[in-house]
Amino acid sequence: MTTFDSSQGGIGGCPYAPGATGNIVTEDLVFMLESMGLDTGIDMANLVEARKFLAEGLPGEPVYGHVPDAGLPMNFRRAADQVTA
Repeated sequence: MTTFDSSQGGIGGCPYAPGATGNIVTEDLVFMLESMGLDTGIDMANLVEARKFLAEGLPGEPVYGHVPDAGLPMNFRRAADQVTA
């Protein structure tokens, strides 16, 4: 088993390390892994929906990520839904 640390919306980072970036965005990480054929078991639609609560709970804080802004590609399929030949 492999474990990756990420945070929804890329929230986090260290305020004592000037110039340090935050955390990898969970939404983008899950999209990448699923696109590579790795089944994460995470529902992308629910993950993106949960961002709304995060943004509402942290007004004024930037919430990062490309997938929620761009949307999922029309041909996106979860790894578990892909047919293997």
